[in-house]
Amino acid sequence: MPASPENRRPAYANTPPLQAGMPGGVPYIVGNEAAERFSFYGMKGILVVFMTQYLAGPGGLLDVMTEPQAMSWYHLFTSAVYFTPLLGALLSDILLGKYRTIMLLSLVYCLGHLALALDDTRLGLAIGLSLIAVGAGGIKPCVSAHVGDQFGRLNQHLLSRVFGWFYFAINLGSFVSTLLTPWLLAHYGAAWAFGVPGVLMALATWVFWLGRHKFVHIPPAGKRFIKETLSPEGLRALGRLAVLYIFVAVFWSLYDQTGSAWVLQAERMDRSFLGITWLSSQIQAINPLLILAFIPLFGRVVYPAVERVVKLTPLRKIGAGLLLAALSFWLSGWIEARLVAGDSVNIAWQLFSYVIITAGEILVSITCLEYSYTQAPRSMKSLLMAFYLVSVSAGNLFVSGVNLFIQNADGSSRLPGASYYWFFALLMLGVFGIYLLVSRHFKEQTYIQGEA
Repeated sequence: MPASPENRRPAYANTPPLQAGMPGGVPYIVGNEAAERFSFYGMKGILVVFMTQYLAGPGGLLDVMTEPQAMSWYHLFTSAVYFTPLLGALLSDILLGKYRTIMLLSLVYCLGHLALALDDTRLGLAIGLSLIAVGAGGIKPCVSAHVGDQFGRLNQHLLSRVFGWFYFAINLGSFVSTLLTPWLLAHYGAAWAFGVPGVLMALATWVFWLGRHKFVHIPPAGKRFIKETLSPEGLRALGRLAVLYIFVAVFWSLYDQTGSAWVLQAERMDRSFLGITWLSSQIQAINPLLILAFIPLFGRVVYPAVERVVKLTPLRKIGAGLLLAALSFWLSGWIEARLVAGDSVNIAWQLFSYVIITAGEILVSITCLEYSYTQAPRSMKSLLMAFYLVSVSAGNLFVSGVNLFIQNADGSSRLPGASYYWFFALLMLGVFGIYLLVSRHFKEQTYIQGEA
């Protein structure tokens, strides 16, 4: 006997409703993102310190890595995390849809945290990081695109606000975890430091599941996805954004060194600040804290003030962010030069570098998230979000390659001291100059779900 209408589970909506307000599924997505980002940045924030100071070998003896080895592992892992979004996007857009892909890969993600918490050897590290790369990377483009899928023609004007909330949630989770997990590692060891982020990832998965009946579930496109991706319109959209992502990749090659080179630099600095002696990996917490302050500051003060002088397009925001990244690494090079000379440098100087590069992140990352979504044809939202994330992968792969290349056989570096930082500053400055010429020829086409 068929179920009565009142007992039948309601079908998922597959198109955004015609409403002018905020979609009902947004709080679940934002809550999920806060917990998931706690888990990811908590784990990632202690990786370099764990690999250089805590990594165990057979019999429980230490088997730690050198700084260049740890830098290479760190950036290879980060590169993998931002390459697997391509796999997640294809799984989502062709076979499973965004919701089911996110749920499936979140479970893989949880298993990765479990492996890190249970095994502090190189084997446990390799297994844990591999599973997290698949899980965390695979859900990234789906979650970002899933946010945009909740909006239709009448409330698309709220997209900028929600992507701001989305980024706020990311950095709230990041701030708390970047303070907490280094402390857990120092006082309770790797099992707790990796275990707590694993619990938060399980919480993130549960929160997302709770919102399943509130979400708009855009069905997978199947063969239509391949047809539309290879269509002239799809290839044009991919080509337009791919050119932009080349420039953004260089930005990420600088930015993600806040978790590696800047942590190692902080180890040699005077970390007494505000009456507290901070752990080197805790200094990264200034980045999400600044973002929490900068999102409303830029939205309410900086952008309106600049708009009175010049129209502030997404492409102009991204260009300004590239320039700020170059400036932040010039300052890091100045700090390194003083350290090499035997001077004591207070950590407050590195905080200035964080202020500059965080302003650049606001201009580049939030803008690229929204721009990637709106410029992607409707069946390609996850795929083009994935290509944006591959720009992060490419930037980190480049850093890993540079660190392998500059190591001489005797252990010395071809880019010693401050020259390492100034190399990246000059590279970014040159890329900014090329971007100014190329961005003038970009053509835009906006696509919103639910529109013909």
